[in-house]
Amino acid sequence: METKLLRIAELAKSEPEMKFTSLAHLLNEQSLTQCHHELPNKKATGVNGTTKEQYSENLEENIKDLVSRLKSKSYRPVPVRRMYIPKLNSTKKRPLGIPEHEDKNCTKRHYKNTKYYL
Repeated sequence: METKLLRIAELAKSEPEMKFTSLAHLLNEQSLTQCHHELPNKKATGVNGTTKEQYSENLEENIKDLVSRLKSKSYRPVPVRRMYIPKLNSTKKRPLGIPEHEDKNCTKRHYKNTKYYL
């Protein structure tokens, strides 16, 4: 996987006029499963309340479904859970958005796909 990304990055740098139509071929079950395992445990849950452990109970099926939705462009992340945390030395609170586990997984994969271009 990483060698494909490095090759794409090399092409992008050597030929700036080149246009890339899609990185969807990099979204596969193996890479999303790897990202799932890299995500930390015991993090706050999003709107649906799905934890990493709950997502892991049916991991293979969940990942297959996610890949299918990503490749068909029908994946839509659920809204983030909005929390307000107090600011230091103030009575005001600042908003904090907490995404669902599946969205965290997709975000991590997309970051890995694009980090070579940043």
